[in-house]
Amino acid sequence: MQIHVVQPNQSLFGISQAYGTTPQAIAQANEISLQETLVVGQALVIPIVGQFYWVQPGDTLFSIAQRFGISYQRLAQVNNININQPLTVGLRLYIPEGPKRNGEFNAYIEPMGDTVSPQLEQAARKHAPFLTYLAPFSFNIQRDGSLKEPPLDDFPAIARQNNVTLMMVVTNLEEGQFSNELGAIILNNEDVQNRLLNNIIATANKYGFRDIHFDMEFLRPRDREAYNQFLRKVKQQLPEGFLLSTALAPKTSATQKGEWYEAHDYRAHGEIVDFVIIMTYEWGYSGGPPMPVSPIGPVRQVLQYAITEIPPSKIMMGQNLYGYDWTLPFRPGEEYARAISPQAAIRLAREHNVAIQYDYNAQAPHFNYRDQQGREHKVWFEDARSIQAKFNLVKELGLRGVSYWKLGLPFPQNWLLIQSNFNIVKRQS
Repeated sequence: MQIHVVQPNQSLFGISQAYGTTPQAIAQANEISLQETLVVGQALVIPIVGQFYWVQPGDTLFSIAQRFGISYQRLAQVNNININQPLTVGLRLYIPEGPKRNGEFNAYIEPMGDTVSPQLEQAARKHAPFLTYLAPFSFNIQRDGSLKEPPLDDFPAIARQNNVTLMMVVTNLEEGQFSNELGAIILNNEDVQNRLLNNIIATANKYGFRDIHFDMEFLRPRDREAYNQFLRKVKQQLPEGFLLSTALAPKTSATQKGEWYEAHDYRAHGEIVDFVIIMTYEWGYSGGPPMPVSPIGPVRQVLQYAITEIPPSKIMMGQNLYGYDWTLPFRPGEEYARAISPQAAIRLAREHNVAIQYDYNAQAPHFNYRDQQGREHKVWFEDARSIQAKFNLVKELGLRGVSYWKLGLPFPQNWLLIQSNFNIVKRQS
């Protein structure tokens, strides 16, 4: 699979000729129209086996082979060149596809209101083949230990048809906000705990959930050990064949302060549960200043700390399937950024005739535009390059896989790159 960044005056026809494919194949892979004007800086996925590389100044056969994880002898053989022959700048080399490693993939899916929209159901059907887990969000804990269920509609059937494990997301959400008061009741009242566990197991059996996933956030710091003990109790009481997982805030040390961090004990979760999802996104968020949502530096820092506390095989990296559009100047508390899909971001750049830039330090695309009212905007989003950078990090650190927040935001390049990089693990029998 090739990632191509559109240059000035390039067309689908010209790009397809360079890679030995067709404009139709590229358009279909990237879910764009053959008639659409390409945006300078737009990252396209080219659906070919392997990829091509053009020799740059200073390149050697050895350095190129090392970059792509193959031997220089194999690279020379595939391209029918002499190992001792100096490389010519601009020479096109074919890089064969390397071995893939196994990876698990989860996607949260959040129905709004009391029904599942046709668009959201279609997103579940379309992307279930790429998933290990599907996680309807969420079963809200009530103060008496009962559960408020989300609408599920055909999600259980979609999971069964695609050999996907249903993940039962259980949260301490009250009126749309994570509640430390509700969390304290659950974690410190044994009677409520017992009712809750009975309700969780009965509900899981009713719908076919086989992973129980606690997303308990904004807990009181003093409830840290109570949360650990609660998870131990859950693990002991779950029927055979059930998995237990948790969502964790992105920390860089065991002593990190803050209401979102202190009750999440990485080491204890790593010992108790089957796997964790670390929420490595929302550095750039709707109520904050414009910046990348999941810049590679901070993501790496969190994950490098995490693997000192939790086995890498138990860690799923959290990844956003969206970006944000900020109106400038940013005014904290007055205006909020608008969430947009990667496809919508590219359309915005096209409509306003602006080029997409790429921040190589953050590994994230961005651009500015001015709206019809004359207001300036800043957009940070995700593209094939930023996702490939995250996949490389997952492979480098030996992580379990990737968890997405959330389905329903079109990003076709992501799913193609999963297939190119990983063998998708399917756990449901």
